[in-house]
Amino acid sequence: MSAYRGKPASEFRFRNIKYEKGDWRATVTINRPAVYNCLDIATLRELGGAFEDAAWDDRVAVLVITGAGNRAFCTGADMKEWNRDFLRKPGDFYKWMGVFIETFDRLRNLGKPTIARLNGMVVGGGNELQMSCDLAVAADDVVIRHAGTSRGSVPAAGATQWLPLIVGDRRAREILLLNEAIPARKALAWGLVNQVVPRKRLDRAVDALAEKLVDKLPECTRYTKQQLNFWRDFSWAMTIGHARDWLTIHTGAEEIVEGIRAFNEKREIDYRKLRSRMANDDRGH
Repeated sequence: MSAYRGKPASEFRFRNIKYEKGDWRATVTINRPAVYNCLDIATLRELGGAFEDAAWDDRVAVLVITGAGNRAFCTGADMKEWNRDFLRKPGDFYKWMGVFIETFDRLRNLGKPTIARLNGMVVGGGNELQMSCDLAVAADDVVIRHAGTSRGSVPAAGATQWLPLIVGDRRAREILLLNEAIPARKALAWGLVNQVVPRKRLDRAVDALAEKLVDKLPECTRYTKQQLNFWRDFSWAMTIGHARDWLTIHTGAEEIVEGIRAFNEKREIDYRKLRSRMANDDRGH
């Protein structure tokens, strides 16, 4: 077998994702339902491996990505990992962010159409993951949101670049500055997803969309996708390196430490008290 043909899905020994192939389709399932399918470094690396294989396998025409269970598609970065590793040594976040960038680049540049099957909560990096796909189908009880200005998690690794292109500038600002939940029907009206269906029909809708994509010319599809990626790639390439450095430096900031710890301790943040403390800090920020 050629080294560039991909491998049988059974040969992969993934622990954090499920990887399946057959009938011209690859399906990647983030398999961490106990932590709402959030993304730690091991999961990002496994996703990158699956995306590379799907790109190389000529018997894969379309890739579907989803989350295990019914509660979450993906909730972005693993806050326990942040609390354990990055608050103690912020410089290590630069390394994590490098893997994040490589993984998302592989997904966007797969050369084949991709579908996000949104089966539960879509939060932060989870929304950036689904926006990295070409199309998205959501169950009607799904909500999408960001938490960067509320919790101090990453606010600028796809969302700030792509949301204005997808939903428009004012709606992007509303999503990212207010961090309010976007119900599935509003997400559909805003163009953030392509279809919203009752949960019991989610698989049927994804299957029908995948079948339509299989019955298209592969090289024409690949080039169409490449050209469609222009503005996303442009905005990403112009800003992601800066974001990687800024986020690394800022990971140790007081407000980030408070946000991450409050999340892990399941408590609210006293924003006014935090503002007062920072305003009275002679060091300034």
